[in-house]
Amino acid sequence: MPKIGRRLRDLRIQKKLTMKEVAEIAGIAQSSVSYIETGNNSPSIETLEAILTALGITIGEFFAEEKPELEPELRQLLDTAKKLTPEQRELAQRLLDALSKD
Repeated sequence: MPKIGRRLRDLRIQKKLTMKEVAEIAGIAQSSVSYIETGNNSPSIETLEAILTALGITIGEFFAEEKPELEPELRQLLDTAKKLTPEQRELAQRLLDALSKD
C-alpha cells in the first residue's frame, strides 16, 4: 500500500469514518476510495482534495512533515539561543562542543 493510500486509510480510521461515508462526503465512488487506500490507484489532485476535505484536513496539513516535539529543556535552550548575538552563539557552540567531548 503506497504511502498516500496508507495515510488516507489511517486518517479515515482515526476519524471513525467508513469508506462509504468518506466517498459520499467527497462525492466519489466507494470503490475509488478503496482503490486509493490499497494503492491500486493514485488519486488526482482534485480527488485527493475531496477526500481530505471529507476527512477534515487540508492538502498542506496532509503533506506537512511531522516534526517531533522537543523536550522542554531543549526547547528552553533553543529559545535562549535565539536571543543571543552571533558572537554569543559562537561562544555557546564552542562551550557545548567542549562539554560534549567529555
